[in-house]
Amino acid sequence: MIKFQISTSKHQQCIDITEKIKQIIKESKIQNGICFIYTPHATGGIIINENWDPNIQDDFLDAISDLIPEGKWRHDRVDQNGASHIKSSIIGPSEYVPIENNKLKL
Repeated sequence: MIKFQISTSKHQQCIDITEKIKQIIKESKIQNGICFIYTPHATGGIIINENWDPNIQDDFLDAISDLIPEGKWRHDRVDQNGASHIKSSIIGPSEYVPIENNKLKL
């Protein structure tokens, strides 16, 4: 198992970790298998999407914010992040990606 940390700079943010994962796979020399990507944080999530157009990330964040608005959840009384917990529960904390010939099959 390989672990690494990512820091965010905004309340809601998409961070592309594709190159980091590709580098880990390359260095591992694993030829074929499954890459399991997981975040243990209660308000983080893992998605797979294209990143050719950076607007996709903003569109995704706008869409999920429209579905789950801020400031109306009972959990907000604790630490003002009820929407973040709901969003991450819907998105999910993990993805599986096949590895073929030492490359992610994205």
